[in-house]
Amino acid sequence: MKIKFWGVRGSIPSPGPSTTKVGGNTSCVEIRFGKDIFIVDGGTGLRNLGEALTKELPVKARLFFSHVHWDHIQGFPFFAPAYIPGNEFHVFGLKNSKHTMQDILDHQMSGPNFPVSFSIMNAKFLFNDISAGEVFNEGNLKVTAAFTNHPNNGLCFRFQGEKGSVVYASDTEHIEGQLDQNLLAILHEADYFIYDSQYSDDEYSGKVGFPRKGWGHSTWTEGIKLAKEAGVKHFILFHHDPTHDDEFLRKREKECRKVFPNSVIAYEGLVIDIDKHEKPVSIFDLESEEKESLLK
Repeated sequence: MKIKFWGVRGSIPSPGPSTTKVGGNTSCVEIRFGKDIFIVDGGTGLRNLGEALTKELPVKARLFFSHVHWDHIQGFPFFAPAYIPGNEFHVFGLKNSKHTMQDILDHQMSGPNFPVSFSIMNAKFLFNDISAGEVFNEGNLKVTAAFTNHPNNGLCFRFQGEKGSVVYASDTEHIEGQLDQNLLAILHEADYFIYDSQYSDDEYSGKVGFPRKGWGHSTWTEGIKLAKEAGVKHFILFHHDPTHDDEFLRKREKECRKVFPNSVIAYEGLVIDIDKHEKPVSIFDLESEEKESLLK
C-alpha cells in the first residue's frame, strides 16, 4: 500500500518560482494497494497523474471526491485516461438531494465554461453516491466516510489496508474549543493523517490580514490536537494556501515538528510506503535532483 501526492494546494493553483519545491497544483492523492488504484480528489494534480496512467493502459481506478468545489474537480476535464476506451472508473461522492456526482462533473464541462462535453469521454464510468458514516470494501481496502465541517458539506475518508491506514481530511474547519467528533471517529491510531492545514493561527483569527473563520479550513495546530488525541503516528500538512511559498512552508514544517516530531509538509511527488510504516521525507531535506526523480 503506497500513497503519492500529485496536488497539495488549496483554493486555486499557484505555480511560479516561489512554489517549485512544494508544488502549485490543487488537491489530488493516489493510493495503490497491489493493482488497485484509488484517486482522492480531482484538482489540477489529476492531469499529471493521468499522464502517468496512460503508460499502463488499460486503467481501472476508483475516484473519491471529498467535495465538489472547483479546486477539487477542475483537473477532471484534463484527465487523459477518461477519454480512452477500455478504461473504467468507479466514482464516489457525497449523496446530495439536488445533484449527483455525474450531474456535477457533466455540468462543469458544459458551455460556456468548457469547449467539449462529458459525453465524449470514452472510458466507462460507474457513479456511486455515498453518505457519511458508510463503511464499505473497495478492492482490498476498507473505506470509511465521515462528514467534514465545510461549506456545502464534504467527506473525509479512512483507507484501511492489511498493514496500515491513512485518513484524508481535506477542507474541514475545526470547531473552536472542542475536537471534531466526526473526524475522531475514523482517525483512531491512523498511521498517516492528511489534514487541511491551510491557515496559520494568526491568519485564521484575523491578526494577520483578515479573519478566515467560517471559510471551511483549519490550521496545523488544530490538526495536531486531533492527531495527539487519536494516537496518530504521522501528521501530513495539506491543502496549502496559495499565498504560502516554499520558504513560508519550510518555516511552518520546522515549527510544527517542535510540537509533533513526525510531521511533514505534503509536496508534489511525495511517496510513502504505508506497509513499511515509512517516515515521510521532507522536501526541504532533499536535493533538487532527487525531487525531479520523484516526479518522473
